[in-house]
Amino acid sequence: MRRRGVLSSSLRAGCWLLCLGATITGHAQGERVADEYQVKAAYLYKFLGFVEWPQQAFETTQSPFVIGVIGADALADELAQVVANRQASGRPAIVRKLRPGESTTGLHVLFIGREAAHRASALLAAAKDTLLLTVTETEEAFAAGSAINFVVVDKKVRFDVALHGAETGAPKISSRLLGVARRVVGGNS
Repeated sequence: MRRRGVLSSSLRAGCWLLCLGATITGHAQGERVADEYQVKAAYLYKFLGFVEWPQQAFETTQSPFVIGVIGADALADELAQVVANRQASGRPAIVRKLRPGESTTGLHVLFIGREAAHRASALLAAAKDTLLLTVTETEEAFAAGSAINFVVVDKKVRFDVALHGAETGAPKISSRLLGVARRVVGGNS
C-alpha cells in the first residue's frame, strides 16, 4: 500500500510539472513574455521540492530558501508573488533581486536571466563547488555550467538539466524532476 502512495505522488508531481509547461498564450509580445515569466516563476518554486540540499546549506532548521534573481526583474516580481505565504519542504521561500557585483552568498537558487547572460560565465564560475542550484534561460549559460536551463519549445516552457555538479557536493536533483526534463546531459554515464 505504501509503494502505491509513493508512486501516485510521484506521478502527480510529474504530471503537475508537465502541465506547468503548458502552452504560453497571448498574441502580443508583452503578453507572451509575462506568461513565460509566470510559468518560469512557478517552475522555480516547484524546483525547491525536487532538489535535496544538505543540512549545512541552511543556518537553522527554520531558515528559508533564498532564491536570487539577476537579469530578470519582472520574473523576480512574479516569483515573489508565487512564493508568498507558501512553503517548500517545510521551509518558506524568499526572493532577492541581485544587482551586478552583489554576492550570491546565502542563496540556494540563482536564476540568471537573459539580461545578465553576458555575466553568466562569471556567475556560474563563482557558484561552482557551492551548494547553489543555478538556473538559466540561454543555451550559452547552460553550456557554461548551469544546472537547469529553461527553453521555449512550440510555445511551451520546458527545461534541460545538466548533471555535471552531482559529484561535487551540489544540491541533488530528484529523479522525478529528471523524468520530466526535456533533456538530461552529463553525469557519470
